[in-house]
Amino acid sequence: MNDRKQKVLALGRTAEMLAWKDGWALKLFFDWFPAEGVRYEARLARAIHAAELPVPGVGEIVELDGRLGLPYERLYGPSMEAQLLSEPGRLAENAQILAELQATIHASGPVPGVPRQQEKLKRKIREARGLSQGQANKLIEALEALPDGDRLCHGDLHPANVVLTANGPVVIDWIDATLGNPLADVARSAIIMGGTEARAAHDDPALAGFVRQFLEAYEAYYFEKRPGGAAEYDAWWPIIAGARMDEGIEDLQDWLLAQVEKGLR
Repeated sequence: MNDRKQKVLALGRTAEMLAWKDGWALKLFFDWFPAEGVRYEARLARAIHAAELPVPGVGEIVELDGRLGLPYERLYGPSMEAQLLSEPGRLAENAQILAELQATIHASGPVPGVPRQQEKLKRKIREARGLSQGQANKLIEALEALPDGDRLCHGDLHPANVVLTANGPVVIDWIDATLGNPLADVARSAIIMGGTEARAAHDDPALAGFVRQFLEAYEAYYFEKRPGGAAEYDAWWPIIAGARMDEGIEDLQDWLLAQVEKGLR
């Protein structure tokens, strides 16, 4: 057991990432995580890898110590988040990389086996704690008025989910991938980064300002790569904020609700 602990590369909510065989890391899921969830991630990872995007390869499900694990190609290099914190002067460079990666992803699709974005958003809005029935209804009505789309969307793209390898940036953690509207995916990334800014606003104003600068640069680069849609992007903001409330992130609920209320005025 001690030997295995020494090989832990990262620790997440549902799994730990271990050093595995040569060239591979093992995402070892905690025993409470359902087997069907592991199988779903494996199917999704294979489908997206087959689309020839900058993503890690994936192996067959294994069992270790009574837990299910999914081997992934091991990536060597810092996350974009780590590089931004250690080398803040590379803000513009990394904002451009993130925007170009997302534009490349949105140029792909549809990918077989990936769920629909609109249905997932509706479910999350209906189940979100902190939204009134009236607010949820208005958000779903606004969602249904926007174009659906069939483009591949990552669903959780932010600097912590990009690894900067010697062979170029690689996007990880595709469990929230959907087929839908790219502008909803951009709004999702912006809401995630906006939440990071909101968290830092009181305790670390310098960090909050840095995140704001990165977010604005990322938005500018994305719309330079894929012009148009700024007004529609603004319309997605309260919808995505409301859907994120379903995730129960306690210290962000008030901020997310404020984004919903501002967007519904």
